[in-house]
Amino acid sequence: MNRKLNVGVLGATGMVGQRFVSLLEGHPWFTVTAVAASASSAGKKYSEAVADRWALADAMPSRVGALVVQDASAIEAIASKVDFVFCAVDMAKDATRELEDAYAKRDIPVVSNNSAHRATPDVPMMIPEVNPEHVALIEAQRKRLGTKRGFVAVKPNCSLQSYVPAIHPLRAYGPRTIVVATYQAISGAGKTFASWPEMTDNVIPFIKGEEEKSEQEPLKIWGTVSGGAIALANAPTISAHCLRVPVSDGHMAAVSIKLDKKPPRDEVIARWREFSGRPQQLALPSAPKPFLEYFTDDARPQTRTDRDLGRGMAVAIGRLRDDTVLDYKFVALSHNTVRGAAGGAILTAELLAADGYL
Repeated sequence: MNRKLNVGVLGATGMVGQRFVSLLEGHPWFTVTAVAASASSAGKKYSEAVADRWALADAMPSRVGALVVQDASAIEAIASKVDFVFCAVDMAKDATRELEDAYAKRDIPVVSNNSAHRATPDVPMMIPEVNPEHVALIEAQRKRLGTKRGFVAVKPNCSLQSYVPAIHPLRAYGPRTIVVATYQAISGAGKTFASWPEMTDNVIPFIKGEEEKSEQEPLKIWGTVSGGAIALANAPTISAHCLRVPVSDGHMAAVSIKLDKKPPRDEVIARWREFSGRPQQLALPSAPKPFLEYFTDDARPQTRTDRDLGRGMAVAIGRLRDDTVLDYKFVALSHNTVRGAAGGAILTAELLAADGYL
């Protein structure tokens, strides 16, 4: 990078917004120069707007704490301070889509944690190690929007960030059927145990919209760029259960998989351990090495001990064994607000910067 890029965080006062602020502190490429939220927070210092709602173990960065929060809809004022923005607003899907498009049309690139544009055919939805070639959609999107710099790129839902990376190195064996149960932390709902005491000693067997996202979004991730849009993959078929569990951070997935050709167990583990994506090859600042880590201990991975692997950006895998119905089953774990949210978006932005899109 010839110079550090100035960054805005939209929705900066929420759980994921706070994670963006924390992870971007000291970033070698990006500097937070604007924080924005709803009109009710606008005009306050960030430290005052968040106050006792700061939910992370790390202290709030004092430099960002002194910034005055702007209204996220004040696009011209924010555009004058930034080169691009991260979006983590808590708004209705239509309103979020309209806001992100407005920034893009103002020639401010948007890297979003939100779901509003995940189904838009010319918007890349990226796990940077899995589908970096989808950045090619940006040129078609710019033509549609009539922009020179502006575009929207998104990251997928946090529920699939553990098992999709684990399955990706096995695509050479033809994954046909996947049955997955995800055990999702309360921070995925923007909550802590202090704000959601009902989750103590409790499991909720339903998370609105999560199962549909877990079943459908991988088909776009594994799709191909064709004519300025994504042609969805026609396999695998995915069946998902998504449960909320009493864990602060970290989404666990229990996966069973059917393959066209079943390889030896040692070969599967070798594929995981040897896998390296483009972020690792480019040595991007947030890229974990290794990306996938396999544990031989049957009691691993565990949420509390392993969610922070690779500074929360790695995926932990364990318990690979034969399945009595399909071919193999295993468990996988990722940090939902780092790899699954803010950290994944930051890594996407790093890849976009390296490829000259920011």
